[in-house]
Amino acid sequence: MGDELSFVARNIALPVLVKARTETYHPAMKLLMPVRPRGALLLGAWLFAGALFIGSTASAQEPYPGRPVKLIAPQAPGGGVDLVARIIAERLRLAMGQAFVIENEAGAGGAIAAQNTARAAPDGYTLMIGYVATHGTNPAVKKSPYDPVRDFTAIGMLGGTPNLLVVSRTVPVETLAQFVAYAKANPTKVDYGTSGVGTLNHLVMEQFKHASGVPSMAVAYRSIGQAFTDAMSGHIQVIFPGLAAALPHVRAGTFRPLALTSEQRHPLLPKVPTFKESGYPGFNGLTWYGIVGPANLPAAIVTRLNSAINAALADPDLRKLFAAQALEPMPMTSQQFADYIAAEVQHWTAVARASHIEAD
Repeated sequence: MGDELSFVARNIALPVLVKARTETYHPAMKLLMPVRPRGALLLGAWLFAGALFIGSTASAQEPYPGRPVKLIAPQAPGGGVDLVARIIAERLRLAMGQAFVIENEAGAGGAIAAQNTARAAPDGYTLMIGYVATHGTNPAVKKSPYDPVRDFTAIGMLGGTPNLLVVSRTVPVETLAQFVAYAKANPTKVDYGTSGVGTLNHLVMEQFKHASGVPSMAVAYRSIGQAFTDAMSGHIQVIFPGLAAALPHVRAGTFRPLALTSEQRHPLLPKVPTFKESGYPGFNGLTWYGIVGPANLPAAIVTRLNSAINAALADPDLRKLFAAQALEPMPMTSQQFADYIAAEVQHWTAVARASHIEAD
């Protein structure tokens, strides 16, 4: 670059210097001195290149976000993922001064949205609500068009809700220990419903079966709502849904809650013990949500987003909105969230293999 600038300077200045030696001009006339065509072209090229350099530098240093950000919700409007997306999008808009526009991309258990996100430009303008299905259970039970760890940048965890083991009132038990004893004594009388093969409520029950020796059989439904309907009519006896889905039925007295998959008791059900309290330490299973982006997002963008997310999770108003959905905020650094995703995939893959579960 230095040689090119020297060449341009020589070719622009040389004609002026030669002219100055042979003729005498009034100083003001120098402003009107002609520039030779070749020098003019080189000067124009130099100035144009300089303008491009300055423009590109300004663009590279433009504060993020400089325009609206797309936030993909891998679920249809109205679902839990969509609701979480809309809650956090509004907080990020207020914190970062740009709109975070929700785009719902349902289908294939979130695989379509995840694949589109992984293929997006790593510029921070396409993000996604990654959750337990897209970055945990789905990759554990079926061949995925994306790698949940390698193809994404983990930005920030949002929160999670535990799963709750509930039984129909027709099952004559009051505690988890009584249920285990009853199921073992009546292996043909205890079946459980799931919202599909390889879903979280399927895998947590399989995990519990391995830990307890309960011989119940799975019955797959298209949704957890259908499973609740069949349980009310006596076709199945057990369900292991997320807490938010179970609460209305527990409060109505239709189902009896036995244990939660959280580390501590939940404030919405303070009398219901955890599995750890009930003699099953290390038993887990959360319906969790976070924000991810394509792999190789710039560190500065990740840091800014993570800071804004964690600040939002500390806001009392957001906590109230989360609590209404039985969600507990779970602030993490981006690295902690990346480690959490990797651990989830590893854990549920082990459960699926132990139970020989493979989804289509």
